[in-house]
Amino acid sequence: MSLLPGLPGLKKGQFATILADPPWRFQNRTGKVAPEHKRLRRYHTMDIDEICAMPVEEHAAAKSHLYLWCPNALLPWGLRTMEAWGFKYKGNIVWHKIRKDGEPDGRGVGFYFRNVTELILFGIRGSLRTLPPGRRQVNLFKTRKEEHSKKPDQLYEIIEACSPAPYLELFARERRKGWTQWGDELDTYLHTRPIHKAYNGHALQRSAR
Repeated sequence: MSLLPGLPGLKKGQFATILADPPWRFQNRTGKVAPEHKRLRRYHTMDIDEICAMPVEEHAAAKSHLYLWCPNALLPWGLRTMEAWGFKYKGNIVWHKIRKDGEPDGRGVGFYFRNVTELILFGIRGSLRTLPPGRRQVNLFKTRKEEHSKKPDQLYEIIEACSPAPYLELFARERRKGWTQWGDELDTYLHTRPIHKAYNGHALQRSAR
């Protein structure tokens, strides 16, 4: 699978806010996958060079925001990706994964520690502050996690309050009104689906408000 030819169906220079959840490839320096990460083999993943080569900058407005999901262990890769896509890192939002009783959900994976957080890196292109609600928004939110790799809907609400439209989501799974979404699971993903198809095609969805 190669994404290098471009992101089909997307207009250039259009989007003021981009959200991306790349299918990062987890491995240590020896190239081995940790036992707790072996279940990731059922998902198609991309190496850092493939991700960085995506022409995301072409589709971003001259002044725009990027929200980039990044596992804790891959922070250097996340920063490298942000720079490759033409954005400057400015901060992050932390998703704190909790149990039903509100305590940390210790089922997370990790080579050294059991992760109960995940990062959303925030970057800008050009000079663009967050909208007024963003200046009151704390950079932490807590929710229970669902199935593996399913991201919380609460982040959409934060982004829509803090950053301007039009919105683009890359590697999207579920439809969201008011967003242009790119990803091969838009029409096939189900919450209960145990195995996900590889990125062998790329659906594009623009949902009306």
